[in-house]
Amino acid sequence: MRRSLRSPLPQRHGLDAVRLRTPDDGPWTLMRDHLVDRLPRVEPERIDAMLAGAEIAGVDGALRPDSPFVPGTFVWLHRDLPDEVPVPFPIGIVHRDDHLVVADKPHFLSTIPRGRHVVETALVRLRRDLDLPDLSPAHRLDRVTAGLLMFVVRREDRGAYQTMFRDRRVAKTYEAVAPYDPTLILPRTVTSRIVKQRGVILAQEVDGPPNAETFVELLEHRDGLGRYRLTPHTGRTHQLRLHMAGLDVPILGDRFYPELHDTALDDWTRPLQLCARTLAFTDPVTGAQRTFTSALPLQAWDDHAGWAAGAVPESADRQHADR
Repeated sequence: MRRSLRSPLPQRHGLDAVRLRTPDDGPWTLMRDHLVDRLPRVEPERIDAMLAGAEIAGVDGALRPDSPFVPGTFVWLHRDLPDEVPVPFPIGIVHRDDHLVVADKPHFLSTIPRGRHVVETALVRLRRDLDLPDLSPAHRLDRVTAGLLMFVVRREDRGAYQTMFRDRRVAKTYEAVAPYDPTLILPRTVTSRIVKQRGVILAQEVDGPPNAETFVELLEHRDGLGRYRLTPHTGRTHQLRLHMAGLDVPILGDRFYPELHDTALDDWTRPLQLCARTLAFTDPVTGAQRTFTSALPLQAWDDHAGWAAGAVPESADRQHADR
């Protein structure tokens, strides 16, 4: 029953309302008093204003300032949004049908709301721009990685597509630009054990049984740079970046590996030269064979001097307009 509860509040800025469950008992007389204790980062005056404006709802509709506390029930509200710097790159649409949206995510755009990135995320933008309020991601890409990102249109299809990615039934390739080392023997399979601790920004390669595997190929090279195809057979956090750094050819623009460099959130220069290039799978809903290819360029390969000088990359919209 609880899983079927839908928010009585509409989406705002492409975001669902937050759902809270009240405790089974407590000292509060009013819902207002419980919310003040429950949300210490929200000023009591703001909670009062939200109640007065019918911006907080329970299972029976909008709560009033004098609504009594009800134990073991649900409350919905929209949190105030943080100030965000707009990401100045569009999202290309590679494919859209009744089941799927496949997008070309630009560098610097997070997949889903998290931390300081809420409205300026691929999910929220697409929900708003495509008028698809139930859109949800089938998988994720790092904020700094560009390329193919797949979304599910209908709620009832989410499990099938998300399980497909979880069970590694999707063939994925990435493309990267990194230094060229003529002594590096490629192609090769790189394996290691990668661990990522909660709250720690960097992942690490440690001793132990391998849990990460990447097939690395050199597609071409020129002027000291290589264009590589990376085929991950596992999906560990920062796996491709760690494996390339471990080969002493770190991906250009990597501000984590081999050394961490702090940068401002609105620094759009020298993006990580990593793109999720292809996705291929048997559609678990329709049974069709699906193959998608990203049209996004990697700036350091096409215009290395501009990338190195910090020229802001060309927008992706032109790439998709030419397809």
